[in-house]
Amino acid sequence: MTTDTAAKNCLTCGKPLKGRTDKKFCDDYCRNGYNNQLKATDNNYVRNINNALRKNRRILDALLPENEEMVKTTKDKLLHKEFQFKYITHTYVNKKGNTYFFCYEYGYLPLENDWFLIVRRREN
Repeated sequence: MTTDTAAKNCLTCGKPLKGRTDKKFCDDYCRNGYNNQLKATDNNYVRNINNALRKNRRILDALLPENEEMVKTTKDKLLHKEFQFKYITHTYVNKKGNTYFFCYEYGYLPLENDWFLIVRRREN
């Protein structure tokens, strides 16, 4: 019968572990840090997309006055405010076949000559 007498160390900080034989971390801080590091790349990707969506929403919100149902703006104005057209939450096709692109409750409809109609979807 062989026994493993080699001391195990914490996977995060490297300190010797005391206690259970299957223990991997010296405390919750090290365990959380290790798991957060494993998920960091996935979390950063999602975080960056969510930040872009929120920024697009803020831009559309700022362009559409509170008391208005819709407003027209140009593509240049949107791009100047750093609007990113590739980030949307969903689309909506109306009865006429027009496709609106939405960032949460704010949407836009591409019109002719680089004009856009900005709308706000109201809760029913």
